[in-house]
Amino acid sequence: MFSANDIYSLTDFQRNTKDHVDRLTKTKRPEVLTVKGKALVVVQDARACKQMVEELETIKKVNAAAAFDRGEGRPAQEFFDEFEKKHELAGEKIQD
Repeated sequence: MFSANDIYSLTDFQRNTKDHVDRLTKTKRPEVLTVKGKALVVVQDARACKQMVEELETIKKVNAAAAFDRGEGRPAQEFFDEFEKKHELAGEKIQD
């Protein structure tokens, strides 16, 4: 997903923001911004991000449906009861 060509320093991004935004918009690839040589943040074109999120949601739904069809999973109440016990929340209502 990332290549060496997609890694820039935060300082370079600050100094050349317009160039970065143009590249992000054109390539639709995210950029990794570094501080002192370590990855700190990822920036991405908004449309590319939206598309990625939509694709991930679709994959998630397909995988959940397939798991359900295989008989995997468990009743929601069973999960919530276990969760409340594990986190000592017995008697507290979890908001919907």
